[in-house]
Order: sequence, then structure tokens, then C-alpha cells
Amino acid sequence: MKKRTKIIILTLMVVLLGVTGYLNIALNNSIKETNTNVATTSYFTSYRNDRSSTRDQEILYYDAIIDSESSTETAIAAAESAKLKLIETMDKELAVEGLVKAQGFSDCVIAISDTKVNVVVKASSLSDNEVAKISTIVMEQLGTKLRNIVVFSAE
Repeated sequence: MKKRTKIIILTLMVVLLGVTGYLNIALNNSIKETNTNVATTSYFTSYRNDRSSTRDQEILYYDAIIDSESSTETAIAAAESAKLKLIETMDKELAVEGLVKAQGFSDCVIAISDTKVNVVVKASSLSDNEVAKISTIVMEQLGTKLRNIVVFSAE
């Protein structure tokens, strides 16, 4: 091979190596950003899916008690009452989540227990004003006292 051909081939190889390095860095940065968004989305989606499957299982248990011929009237009444309470809780959670999202947050999940209401909002941080708005929604919709409401962000 001629000296000129060797120089052209070597120059092209160096240029290709530089392009490969640049693309590697650019694609790695793009993948890191995508993974961060997937993790946050996965939390909210995963929480909703877990909550839904747990609730579906509870409803099946209550239905089994209600439909069983061996269940006592007291057990049937208790199962019907618990099932109704669960459905009411599901409706309240859905309503409050929708109202919080209407305040401009991209996602929100809420967990209602007998003593506390936990609200997780998709945000990097929350201002005092935003926490106050969310707490007001929860108090008005659920009749919960402020001391029983916990609001925090997740991103």
C-alpha cells in the first residue's frame, strides 16, 4: 500500500473512533434520563396496580363470605359492611387524586387508613402553599383533621 492510502485509512479510523466516543457519551446520558423518568412513573403505576390487586382480592373474599351458605347472618352483614366501606374508600381516593392532579401536579396517589391520610405527589419538592392546597382538598373531601394528613413529594 502506498503511504498516502495508509494515512487516509488511519485518519478515517481516528475520526470513526472520535464519533463512536461521542455517540457513546450522548446515548449514555439519554439512557440515564429515561431511567429516572421510568423509575418515578413505575412508583406511581406500581402503587396503583398493587393497591388495585389487593382491593380486588379483598372484594373476592367478602363476596365469598356473602355467597357462602355456611356463613352466619352476622358474618354476611359484617362482610357487606366491610365491602361497602372499601368501595367508599376507593371512591374517595379516586376523587381526591383527581382533585390534586387538577391543581397542576402530573401524578398523585393517596392512601387512606383509619388514622391517617398519606398523599404522595409527583414533584421534586413542594412549597408550603402547595402543601396547604393539597391538605385543604383532603380536609374538605374526607373530613380529616390537618394533623392526620401527611403530604410529601416523590420524583
